[in-house]
Amino acid sequence: MPLTRRFVLALAAGATVSGLVRPSWAAELAKPPGKAILRIGGSIGVHNVGEEAVFDVPMLEALGTSRFSTSTPWTDGVATWEGVPLAVLMKAVDASGATIRATALNDYVADIPMAGLAEDGAMLAFRRDGELMPVNNKGPLFVLYPFDREARLQQQSFYMRCAWQVARLDVL
Repeated sequence: MPLTRRFVLALAAGATVSGLVRPSWAAELAKPPGKAILRIGGSIGVHNVGEEAVFDVPMLEALGTSRFSTSTPWTDGVATWEGVPLAVLMKAVDASGATIRATALNDYVADIPMAGLAEDGAMLAFRRDGELMPVNNKGPLFVLYPFDREARLQQQSFYMRCAWQVARLDVL
């Protein structure tokens, strides 16, 4: 049996990815064994703590990460950012809404359209230049786009979608 098919069958039978999370189509999400850094609520179909999906860093990593290098209006120079693509995260929680509302630790709110997440490269970053981001340096989570990739991303409408020190996402 091909490895991919064995992997899918093992997941369907109850195995977990990295011992933490099963894919969203399995409609189940383990509780975070480590310190929770993200809560997702609203119009989602996958929950692990009440009506929310709660994640620690290893759970986010288990969804699959990507990285890009870009400058931002809020940081000096070009940095390499790593995190989970927002489109992947929304699929993992079975999101069904038009907008993601990101709320930061200081109650700052940014609204992010669900449309175009993958095409625009929207990411929920948790590493900057290979290091987890502390709260005092835009962490633990930062919603951002690969601004240097395309000139169309370097405009206020995309900058307004970004937020650092993100603690919560709500799907509206």
